[in-house]
Amino acid sequence: MAVETDVLDELRRLRTRVPRLTGSLAATVDGLVLAHDVPETEPEGLAALTAAALGVAYRMTDAAGRGDFRELLVRGSGGYVATYAAGATAVLTLLAEDRVNVGRLHLEGRRSGARIAELVTTRVGPGTGRHADRPVPAEHRAPAPPARPIGTLPVRTPQRPTRRPRPQTGT
Repeated sequence: MAVETDVLDELRRLRTRVPRLTGSLAATVDGLVLAHDVPETEPEGLAALTAAALGVAYRMTDAAGRGDFRELLVRGSGGYVATYAAGATAVLTLLAEDRVNVGRLHLEGRRSGARIAELVTTRVGPGTGRHADRPVPAEHRAPAPPARPIGTLPVRTPQRPTRRPRPQTGT
């Protein structure tokens, strides 16, 4: 099975373990959908909003000196939106009814986030190509990307002009 199929299976198992869970989505930290089980919700839009919220949450934990981002919980009048880190490149977002057991939601969300992180990092993906369903041998894994925490943007350093401007003469 490809990584999307494995992740979708995990999302479906999660739904059976958490009563009152109404939807789940796994996405990259950039906002691209990996797999989803979110009826009556636009998955691409939810993934994009998750990426935006992730950036804010990361900056907030950093500014408050609380370490690396782990999870985010938002409560609305109709229920909860919970977001969990799933490794360095993926994120899990869960939608739940207002009467959900929040402790159970956190417990299962964290477990599923860890499982999705494992699936995403140990498989060739996302799920295309002839050998996409085979584990990547350690010697063929791509080197880790440069250390840039989740939610940060690259910084461009201004360059000096290549030539000096001519002095203006008064007329």
